[in-house]
Amino acid sequence: MKLEVEEILALMQEVESEDPIDWAMLNIDEYQAAELIVNSLVDQYNRDWSQLSHDSQIRAMMATIAKLVVENFTLNLKLRQ
Repeated sequence: MKLEVEEILALMQEVESEDPIDWAMLNIDEYQAAELIVNSLVDQYNRDWSQLSHDSQIRAMMATIAKLVVENFTLNLKLRQ
């Protein structure tokens, strides 16, 4: 399966609507930041992950999601202090 940046951006915006980020406190354009990150992820997937078995893809994605959730949790704790 080949991933497309536009598809991932649209899905990300759906997820974002459920739990929005407060972009007002940041000095960066929301769409440009998302596009930069999604481009990088899609490139990585198409270059590296697409060659993996389905089970290995799921494991890699779950590990990545877990790392990001822990990172986000830690950042939120720091911001509350």
